[in-house]
Amino acid sequence: MSAIATTDRLFFDSLDRRAAERAVLRALAGAEDGELFLEYRESEAIGLEDGRIKSASFDASRGFGLRAVSGEATAYAHAGEITEAALARAAEAVAAVRSGHGGSMAVAPRATNARLYSPDNPLPALSFEAKTRLLAEIDAHARASDPHVAQVIVSLAGEWQAVRILRADGTNVADLRPLVRLGVTVVLEKDGRRESGAYGMGGRTFYDAVLSEAAWRAAVAEALRQARVNLEARPAPAGEMEVVLGPGWPGILLHEAVGHGLEGDFNRKGTSAFAGLVGQRIAAPGVTVVDDGTIPGRRGSLTVDDEGTPTGRTTLIEDGILVGFLQDRQNARLMGAAPTGNGRRQSYAHAPMPRMTNTIMLSGAHAPAEILASVKRGLYAVNFGGGQVDITSGKFVFSASEAYLIEDGRITAPVKGATLIGNGPDALTRVSMIGSDSALDPGIGTCGKNGQGVPVGVGQPTLKIAGLTVGGTAV
Repeated sequence: MSAIATTDRLFFDSLDRRAAERAVLRALAGAEDGELFLEYRESEAIGLEDGRIKSASFDASRGFGLRAVSGEATAYAHAGEITEAALARAAEAVAAVRSGHGGSMAVAPRATNARLYSPDNPLPALSFEAKTRLLAEIDAHARASDPHVAQVIVSLAGEWQAVRILRADGTNVADLRPLVRLGVTVVLEKDGRRESGAYGMGGRTFYDAVLSEAAWRAAVAEALRQARVNLEARPAPAGEMEVVLGPGWPGILLHEAVGHGLEGDFNRKGTSAFAGLVGQRIAAPGVTVVDDGTIPGRRGSLTVDDEGTPTGRTTLIEDGILVGFLQDRQNARLMGAAPTGNGRRQSYAHAPMPRMTNTIMLSGAHAPAEILASVKRGLYAVNFGGGQVDITSGKFVFSASEAYLIEDGRITAPVKGATLIGNGPDALTRVSMIGSDSALDPGIGTCGKNGQGVPVGVGQPTLKIAGLTVGGTAV
């Protein structure tokens, strides 16, 4: 069944479609942009801990958001019921944004025939009983794999989102979006010391991609490997040193320290460290960063964004030169640019804003072994935990959940407690070697901005940064 037909059934059982179109016309008459965003979402999550199911939830929600935009002003109304009466109230509320303002409706988003993921709902593919049995099997396998296992935590989450976007110009776009994720955490205890390792994976796919035996066994093996490494880790040294970032998930540092600063709203308002620098060198030669929402099946990928604009591959930094920003429709119009398909929202209760999809640094010319061999003394950071960044200054602090010393060009002892401290714009200029092994994360990222969370992806090659400050715990 097509996305249009499916959303007809979901949204127009209690709301006449023509009445909805008339309400949109009334609400947006005289405004420059806006849309009616209809959403239906099913989501579930199951957590196993101590060998037992500790949590299980299922939620189904349905609602709409109606937005009218005039200049920099935005009016937004939403409701958790899709009825003609609720829509009429919302239309009356948002129509006030055009008071004293006359404008012409912005050009509609271009059409797309792309399909980056299946439209089918993954949640019913396995029964609840089958899912819980699989989680128990994962738990038993992890415990049997190492005699030092003290705790196993397994989590499974999935959702299916159906959206329909109607505009006053007649644009009518629908999308059906699956999303699944599996997480495994293992705690090992040995000689009075407890350490953990974790691995997660997922994407816009079905449960079999994460629940096949080969997939979950690999997840358990990786979580155990990390925990074993941490059991042997010594306190991390502190000071300024060369840092090598591993490929894939360490791109989260790029996402946080640089990516947010390249979103259009921060630059239009002048609050980003990159504001006003288009056409200037902001990174070392060879650094090319793209945001690509068109990669099939990836966690951050979308056929269309939440304004109805098809996603694309947007080059942000090219060979070290800042060439563009991520744009939703409003910021693009105000900055005289084209929308890039990055208008995203957490749900119908939230207005869209410029957000990343899959943000990736492209490969360079150096073999990873060559990069490591070039370091006399430094840190090799393979996985990251939490971090903080200040968008205005670009300053960041990130904790490495898996890291090693590099001594005389060789990876030696694992270390724990390492934090990377720096400034995003400055760190980009300190990139001295770029690996040939750009990789994507396993499908676990969620990005927060202004109280909204959306799924995202990151990626990068092995990367050498000169003179980065490492905070450590070694005395």
